[in-house]
Amino acid sequence: MTVAVYPGSFDPMTKGHLDVVIRAARLFEKLIVGVYDTPDNKRLLFTVQERTGMAAEATAGMPNVEVRSFSGLTVDFAEKVGAHVMVRGLRVSADFEWEFDMAMMNRKLNPNLEMVCLMASPEFQFLSSSLLKEVSKLGGNVDDMLPKNVAEALRRKVHKEM
Repeated sequence: MTVAVYPGSFDPMTKGHLDVVIRAARLFEKLIVGVYDTPDNKRLLFTVQERTGMAAEATAGMPNVEVRSFSGLTVDFAEKVGAHVMVRGLRVSADFEWEFDMAMMNRKLNPNLEMVCLMASPEFQFLSSSLLKEVSKLGGNVDDMLPKNVAEALRRKVHKEM
């Protein structure tokens, strides 16, 4: 069985993320969406439990998709869950440079873990979680760019903070 991991902070999961999940789930027998608990370089709006729950709800109809939280190195998480493939999404050319560097480091740490990058579908190329959070906090409507459950959670969280 080919198991793949799709890691990220998913703060929150966008329709762009969900598009990658759907496409990767067609390619691999099992896809594990790995929700990273505390990335150093990001200010998180949602807890890891909230992000994991939202991702699980958004992917609920996909029988070969599982959502788990993790901490530490992604390559260690991949090994723990028996994955031989890491899936990443690329939106714009700038993503490639970052992902290339990460792929080379991951290859050094675990030579048996392959990286597969899926190009963002055109309608999702501009989406980023941080952009959608900012627009939402400023009163903009981002509902059509997020899974329904995530849009509702973001609205509740933003109104709670105000």
